[in-house]
Parts: sequence; structure tokens; C-alpha cells
Amino acid sequence: MFHRKSKLKREYDDKLRNLILDTKEEWNSAKVIEELLDDYDLDVIAQRKKAESIHFYLFKEARIRKILIK
Repeated sequence: MFHRKSKLKREYDDKLRNLILDTKEEWNSAKVIEELLDDYDLDVIAQRKKAESIHFYLFKEARIRKILIK
């Protein structure tokens, strides 16, 4: 009974860890795209801020769950 609970926790922790790594890549690529643009584009800035906020929300959730990200 308790084995299943720990297995589910580990599974969802792994999913969260993968999501954090994916959103970090998206955030970094959005930053690079924003730096490469010559003009001021609101869509690109909004995309970067969206990726940043999602990443930090997931990171906050990982801290609450005490997940180590390597």
C-alpha cells in the first residue's frame, strides 16, 4: 500500500524535474531570440516573460516538494 504511494511520488517528481528542465530551455531560447532582435517586439517579450514565469512557478513547486534538480 505505501509502496505505491512512494512510487507515484517518485514518478511525479521525475515529471516535474523534466518539466523544469524543458521550461528552462524554452526560457533560454526565448532570451536568445529577444537579444537577437533589432527592434522592440512585444510578442517576443511576452513569450519570454511567460516562459520565465512558468519556469519559476515550477521551480517554486520543486522547492516545496524538496526535489533536487541536478
